[in-house]
Amino acid sequence: MPATAPPDSAAPAAPKRQLTLFDSTCIIVGIIIGAGIYRTAPDVAKAAGSWWGVMLIWLAGGLLSLCGASNYAELATAYPRAGGDYVYLTRAYGRWAGFLFGWIQLVVVRPADIAAMAFIFALYAREIYHLLPDYDASYSLRVYAIGAVTLLTAINIVGVREGKWTQNVLAVVKAVGLIAIVVVAFVAPRGQAPAETVGEFPLAVAMIFVLFTFGGWNEMAYVAAEVKNPERNITRALLFGTAAVTVLYLVANGAFLYTLGYAGLANSKAVAADAISTVFVDYGGQIISVLICISALGVVNGQIFTGARISFAVGADHRAFRILGTWNPKTGTPIRSLLAQGAIAIALIATLGSFVEAIIYAVAAVYLFYLGTSLAVIVLRWKEPEVHRPYRVTGYPVTTLVFSAVCAFLIYRAFVFKPLISAVALGVVFLGLPIYWLSRGPQDEPAEDASSPEQEHPDQNE
Repeated sequence: MPATAPPDSAAPAAPKRQLTLFDSTCIIVGIIIGAGIYRTAPDVAKAAGSWWGVMLIWLAGGLLSLCGASNYAELATAYPRAGGDYVYLTRAYGRWAGFLFGWIQLVVVRPADIAAMAFIFALYAREIYHLLPDYDASYSLRVYAIGAVTLLTAINIVGVREGKWTQNVLAVVKAVGLIAIVVVAFVAPRGQAPAETVGEFPLAVAMIFVLFTFGGWNEMAYVAAEVKNPERNITRALLFGTAAVTVLYLVANGAFLYTLGYAGLANSKAVAADAISTVFVDYGGQIISVLICISALGVVNGQIFTGARISFAVGADHRAFRILGTWNPKTGTPIRSLLAQGAIAIALIATLGSFVEAIIYAVAAVYLFYLGTSLAVIVLRWKEPEVHRPYRVTGYPVTTLVFSAVCAFLIYRAFVFKPLISAVALGVVFLGLPIYWLSRGPQDEPAEDASSPEQEHPDQNE
């Protein structure tokens, strides 16, 4: 392991440990709980086939996410540096693998995720107040979405404190809002069961939707260099955050089933609004619109916060993106990475019309790197057995292999479901290889200290 350079006035600015356990958990909860639970629940119900099948598939999604979170907890506590998967893939397979991860995150996955959730925010914000009513609806969607990305990127540029407190507030509000919907659904008069016109939905695609709705538990790894007391708090945030969301999703689906019945849930077009409609007859739609707007903004802010740390780590090590590998000492944030990420996301918003194709486009690439990172747990235990691992995967190697197998299966199903889109996405991934080879120079060595966490006195890590 490289030695950390002693602090001096000439040393480059680097991440500081400013995130508490509460901040870290809010990042995870805030990113996971988006609009997905409201949009995917009916389709998942169709695939499940029964009320108990609904609960089983959501429980399976939570347990699989916990398996993935356990893998990341071991890696993040053993290598608590900015960049997450980039760091682990580089150490396990070589610099080319880390570069590919950073490349696809910078140009496709992260901006597409930000744009997709910004579109969801825009869709429901328009229900509250319709901007540009005299123009085509797509214009107001773009204005709202671009405005959200611009504002939240600016907040994160100002400083870590501003970014994290924005995330904390949004995470708490959306969690409270989901709990409120659950409470109202359980006490509301039960609606009349609709006719059994449930229909069908592919189970494998439903599992993709469920795991997408759980997506975000791995984001903690990207800010590991900024977490106080990383040996303890990274593991706690990953596992506690994922477990808390699993419980919330199970309770939420239980409430939907209780109020609407199985057929009502499967046939619903707006499940949360339907669940509370008997109590809030006149204002239920607007209440749900506000909640989903807050939920989407929480995801966008969390993705902006963590995504810029990936670009920073790649830029610190690779000449092709060196301009992004700087940490601003005044704001304590990676300003250039934030600006580049925001610009690409805004460009996607300006050229795309919705979030659906963006999600499908990213599935194969995302799970390819989930697979590589999960297997990196095994590879790094073999390559670097001397590294201190404060947390070791529970149930290793079964836990790691099960999650890896699920990743491989979802990649396969993505190709079956959308073969052309998935092939194009992986083509863009591997386009990074010639860029990596062409950008390498004889002195292009990794800037090891650039993404290493600042060493602090133990009493600052509480």
